[in-house]
Formats: sequence, C-alpha cells, structure tokens
Amino acid sequence: MAMSGSVRVLLAEDDQGHASLIRRNLLRSGFLNEVVHVQDGQEALDFLYREGPFRERPKRGPLVVLLDINMPRIDGVQVLKQVKSDDRLNRLPVIMLTTTDDPREVEHCYALGCNLYVTKPIDYPAFVETLTRLGQAIEVASLVNEADLTESPG
Repeated sequence: MAMSGSVRVLLAEDDQGHASLIRRNLLRSGFLNEVVHVQDGQEALDFLYREGPFRERPKRGPLVVLLDINMPRIDGVQVLKQVKSDDRLNRLPVIMLTTTDDPREVEHCYALGCNLYVTKPIDYPAFVETLTRLGQAIEVASLVNEADLTESPG
C-alpha cells in the first residue's frame, strides 16, 4: 500500500546510518511522502515551532513525528512531553522509534501520549501500512477541521 500526499514525516534520529536505513526502507515499502530528518530533539522542536534554522520554513501541515528516544541535547521523551503538553501541537501523531524495549519505558511513553511505540529493527511493510492509515486519518481530519490545523505550528 503506497502512501503519498500532503502528510509529511518529521524524523528525529541522531544516528545517520539509522536515519538513512529508515528512509530507504520506507521508500522501498511504498512510502512516497516527504521525510524531513533532524539530528536531535532540539532540532525537532525548532522545526515544530519554526525557530532557529527552521524559522523561514513554509507553514504546511499535516505532520507525523517519528522520534528516537536516545538523542543528544534533548531526548525523544522530552520532545514527546513538550509536543503533548502544547495545545498547538498535541494533536500531532508521535511515533517512538527506538532500540529500547524496556516495558517501563514503553509504558512511560504511552502515558505521555505517544501514538505508537516501535522497537528497531522495524518490520517496514507493517510500519508503512500503519503510517498509511495514520496519514489517511490525518488527511480526513484536516478536511473536516482545516481551520484548527492551520493554527498548528507544524
């Protein structure tokens, strides 16, 4: 099932090799949407809030956020907390992508509001199907409630 359309993905992953592998495998699995890669949690927040190097980026939505947990400066859990506590961002779907399968960490991320917790290595066909369904739901929501989504900084 190929996914293409207006839904973009923000991939926050500090390991360039992992980021390249994720992008390549998403593409091989039929995921054709734009993927924006940032290297740490601070860059992810800068992108979401259109600050720092992303100050001039065009305002376009909707967006899905993929977060690694272990990143420099600000980790993925802190980004998740910030996103889910901000009224402008809290409707963004957040997927945690990590090597950590500690049940306490998984439970903690779900308690903070993550929409999906995926442990690497990733089953890409199933993951792309999940992204596709999520993307379709986001696109429908954007049609139904376009005014609210345009207020989001994403």
